[in-house]
Amino acid sequence: MPVYDAEDIVDLKNRKKRRKRLIKLSVALLLICIAAGMYFTRDTWLGRLRGIGKQYKTIVNSGQLATGNFPIELGSGYNYQMDFSSKKLMVLSDNYLYIYNTKGSLLKKRQHPYTNSILRAGDGRALVYESGGYEFSVEDEDEVIYTKKFEQNVLFARISSDGYVAVVTTEENYSCKLTVYNRKGDVIYERKCMDMVSDVSFKGGSSGCVLSYIKVENGSNVTIVQALDFRESSEKWSSPGLSTFGLEIFSTGSGAFVYGLDSCGYIDKNGQISSYYKYDGDLVAGDSDSGKAAVIVNNDDIRKYMAVLFTGEGSEPLVLQLDSPTVDVAVSKGLAYILCQDGVHAYDFSGSLRSTAKVNDSYTGFVRSSDHVFLKGFNRIDRIDYDT
Repeated sequence: MPVYDAEDIVDLKNRKKRRKRLIKLSVALLLICIAAGMYFTRDTWLGRLRGIGKQYKTIVNSGQLATGNFPIELGSGYNYQMDFSSKKLMVLSDNYLYIYNTKGSLLKKRQHPYTNSILRAGDGRALVYESGGYEFSVEDEDEVIYTKKFEQNVLFARISSDGYVAVVTTEENYSCKLTVYNRKGDVIYERKCMDMVSDVSFKGGSSGCVLSYIKVENGSNVTIVQALDFRESSEKWSSPGLSTFGLEIFSTGSGAFVYGLDSCGYIDKNGQISSYYKYDGDLVAGDSDSGKAAVIVNNDDIRKYMAVLFTGEGSEPLVLQLDSPTVDVAVSKGLAYILCQDGVHAYDFSGSLRSTAKVNDSYTGFVRSSDHVFLKGFNRIDRIDYDT
């Protein structure tokens, strides 16, 4: 083992310090050279760097109307409803349920007995019920899967993407009763409610739902949201009153989006109001899917037409100014599809226009499939190809 005297040890330490300083200086000089090189050659690499990640170019669809089985003619003055599920277009008239495929071929025409009939679609099935009546049915192109009759009046019914059905009826000594059925038509949940339920929305997997109630607080309408788990008898939580007359409620998985008459907002997973937005104009339509939501508003007095986009609970609203009056909106697969008088436009939730198509007729609504947009006209249904 070598032996060092005091002077050798000091000299050894000094050499180590000098070596560290030289290394640090060399690294610093190297970084400066790299930075200078990148700066002077930025024109060759900056564009490529900006291209990292997915860049979207606005797709201009032709807007050309499909031929063949389209348009689906429905007769002059035909009062009909339209919905879409699992590659099937459902159309309900005063007397018949029609089921078409995406090519417009009629799969089934079936007469229904309801006077004030309402259509909802989910899991490739049509839910048809009579508002204020005593009956509803669940059916597809092959058969009437099941029918339920009640002694009390049916107020409304909803069907989930899994084929579960929730029905709200009147009930003696209570404001209403909620009954939930599985795909086979078996009752899996019942609840008698002291307050009148205004809407129901299933959670993903149909393991529970959110309900909304309209109440009056301090002379104004408020909407209260309640979360239910079908495996439990008591509610998970109830929210404070959101200051609006709730027209529709959408489950976000953990909370809810309330689409109201003059404003909208989110309820978080703890049942608390996490965001609120008041419209600047007249409400036209709204929709929500997977937590994202879109509302369209027209202010004809100042010719201002807007789409308001929300990415989720607690998010700040993104307001888009549009060029023509809005007609209808749908949220699907991370995009907001907006029907205006001049065409159909799809925006992502950062506000970028992803696709567009001009339309040359007056339509009152639409439904979206993976490849097409079905346009609801006065007495016919048109289809355009629509790529995003």
